[in-house]
Amino acid sequence: MLRAFSVFAMTLLVASLAWAATVSGPAPNFTLQSNAGGQVSLASLKGKVVMVNFWATWCVPCRQEMPHLEALYEKYNGLGFELLAVNVEKNNAEGARKWLQETPVTFPVLFDPENQVTKLYKVQTMPSTVIIGRDGTMRFMHNGYKPGYENDYQTQVRALLRE
Repeated sequence: MLRAFSVFAMTLLVASLAWAATVSGPAPNFTLQSNAGGQVSLASLKGKVVMVNFWATWCVPCRQEMPHLEALYEKYNGLGFELLAVNVEKNNAEGARKWLQETPVTFPVLFDPENQVTKLYKVQTMPSTVIIGRDGTMRFMHNGYKPGYENDYQTQVRALLRE
């Protein structure tokens, strides 16, 4: 009985951490190393709708969300949408690369081994997702992931692509 209550309490805690909000203000610029080699800068993507997803291999909701992000990227990439997945694991790029071999994605995966960008965006929950308008302004912030968030992502990305 105590074990069942503990599982229930943890489920409620994790669910309470997942939320979305409308945000505003300029998206802080960053440049990070890419899994494809080279570096990617947020500033170079101005004029596109950009989703920045902070994730880690140890994060179960991150793993659940990744195929949905891939589907969103495939659907909207040709329309001015870019998705950047920022891995937040300290000094574990090899672990992320290994996981990506098992779950391949076509969008850029970036590495933030010192958590500089993670701190810049004040990320406190895994995963966290920021959606940025074509003008470089942060528009939506999602903390955590629950099944169905991908529908919200799609609605928000489509609205921003129409602007």
